[in-house]
Amino acid sequence: MGKFPKVLQCLLKDQVITETQVWVPLLASDEMLGSVHTQEYLSNFITGKTDEKEQRRTGFTWSSGLVQRCRYETGGTVLAAQVALQRGLACSTAGGTHHAFPSYGSGFCLLNDLAVAAKHLLTESRIKRRILIVDLDVHQGDGTAFIFKDEPDVFTFSMHCGKNFPLRKQCSDLDVSLDDGMEDKEYLSTLQAHLPWLLDVFRPDLVLYDAGVDPHWEDELGRLRLTDQGLFERDQYVLKSVVKKGIPVATVIGGGYSRDVDRLALRHSIVHRAAAKVWKEYVT
Repeated sequence: MGKFPKVLQCLLKDQVITETQVWVPLLASDEMLGSVHTQEYLSNFITGKTDEKEQRRTGFTWSSGLVQRCRYETGGTVLAAQVALQRGLACSTAGGTHHAFPSYGSGFCLLNDLAVAAKHLLTESRIKRRILIVDLDVHQGDGTAFIFKDEPDVFTFSMHCGKNFPLRKQCSDLDVSLDDGMEDKEYLSTLQAHLPWLLDVFRPDLVLYDAGVDPHWEDELGRLRLTDQGLFERDQYVLKSVVKKGIPVATVIGGGYSRDVDRLALRHSIVHRAAAKVWKEYVT
């Protein structure tokens, strides 16, 4: 949990952004959360009635502070998506909780912020939208895939380590399974083989990008071998590919696991640094 404020702190410290660029989200409302999660699950989670087995599956011990943090995180993804639609590009300093299912949490994910944001944007206005979720976390976005399996206006693309968590995979609209130990060059070429035609064929009105840093070679739960430079090139490629087509894109930080929280926060800021570069070159 300590990494989240540190991401923002290092972006300000390194002058990647200024305070005027920081927008503060509201708590995700019950109505927003209820568009994805069951009322029983939300009631139990919000009031602390989840049992020990459920808490073990999520990896978190329940607290009221945890609930508030998750609701702000989800509100932050919604806000990033809304700002992206206005400005063309926006980045959250949290988000990417793609293992949460409608009726339960899993794998450090309690509320599926990507799904809530997508559902909200599909229903908030009379404008018909198509949303592409690009999930490059090292783990498959199983909860998101399940939630949108019958939703034609949301396309789920997950490129992940095949032998990693979750053991039982769901069916995204496009799954690309990667072998253990894949390095920068092969990873980027694999991504380049899929993303351009997805953008051309599905023609999204918004891209939600999960820029998990757990493909990094030092990640404790990863199994891939990307470097800092590899992650930067990945993020820059995704953002540039989307923005050059005039498609708004909102990013979330996704997974990343290390006992060195300062180093991890810096790694999570790679997507914001790539976004700042793309913003200057293609948006402003």
